[in-house]
Amino acid sequence: MIGPLVETDWLEARLGDGNLRLVDGSWYLPAMGRNAAEEFAAAHIPGAVFFDIDAISDSRSPLPHMLPSPEDFAASVGALGVSETDLIVVYDGAGLFSAARVWWMFRAMGATNVAVLNGGLKAWRAENRPLETRITQPQPGNFRIG
Repeated sequence: MIGPLVETDWLEARLGDGNLRLVDGSWYLPAMGRNAAEEFAAAHIPGAVFFDIDAISDSRSPLPHMLPSPEDFAASVGALGVSETDLIVVYDGAGLFSAARVWWMFRAMGATNVAVLNGGLKAWRAENRPLETRITQPQPGNFRIG
């Protein structure tokens, strides 16, 4: 079991591990003038998938970003290739903005081995660590709600 934060060197040493799932949970306020999906497509940590906070939410709620039903969450993250037993590391492009929300969502749905990358993509880039533009097409996962 890992703690709530992992460092960039720890993560880079584990890139390619079979049970590691990297999740880009970037989301930005409109005033920030950034597009998380476009930034993900332009460059992301190798093997990462994009977690769309707007899409993975309760669409029936009039409020934004409400936690989806367990069934909807399981289907969405399963489609991203994530299972509750995986080692899940979440990051965002701002450094530490929306990744904590995604971390909390995974924890609320029963995943116990979840961490946030300390400093996020901002720190990863500052340390000249590897990036890729290839969009990973993961094998579907079976996320079981705990």
